[in-house]
Amino acid sequence: MLRIESLCSRYGRIEVLHGISLDVQAGEIVTLVGSNGAGKTTLLRAISGVQPVAGGVINFQGKTINTLPPHRRVMLGIAQVPEGRQVFAPLSVEDNLRLGAFTRADSDIRRDIDEMYQTFPALAEKRTETAGTLSGGQQQMLAIARALMTRPKLVLLDEPSMGLAPVLVEQIFSIIAGLKARGLTILLVEQNANAALGIADRAYVIETGRIVMSGSGRELSDDPRVRHAYLGI
Repeated sequence: MLRIESLCSRYGRIEVLHGISLDVQAGEIVTLVGSNGAGKTTLLRAISGVQPVAGGVINFQGKTINTLPPHRRVMLGIAQVPEGRQVFAPLSVEDNLRLGAFTRADSDIRRDIDEMYQTFPALAEKRTETAGTLSGGQQQMLAIARALMTRPKLVLLDEPSMGLAPVLVEQIFSIIAGLKARGLTILLVEQNANAALGIADRAYVIETGRIVMSGSGRELSDDPRVRHAYLGI
């Protein structure tokens, strides 16, 4: 579904991604593990089109999308759940969901909103309340639901457990597993490497803008270098 070859990206004159290559097959959860500043978020932003690329190729379902603006990538089926959730705080839960469908003009938006309420019952209870009043876990659910309103094929998840209590982290990862069961493809960036590798089909380790390891989730979980550097074992 997604193939990235020799991707480079810069902030000004400083190159932060140095020839990244990876692929994501349809129906997989692929996890990207790395420390703060390794380039994980920059890579997701490059895929979604909000971070310029300086070289290499981003190919989505056989189409090179390097020059497409972000909204065109959304229309192709790429949705990003950003780090820090970034819900529209002054707007209601339901208006946030409607904004998730901004590229669509079909008659099924109402049905999809109702489906989001079934998937995330906590949002149904808060549908008329402003997003800024929700708890962190509820805001994360809203950010995921907003992305699903685009009817994506590929979901880019950036640090979905950040700042959440352990019981909520478990709930969020259960939701991610449920997205895969629905047939969605997921590229997951997550500092909680243990949980992320636990649900990943495959994973990559990124250090200072370079892919340094790859393998199945189980292989990387069992690798002594990964266990020492990212799992605290």
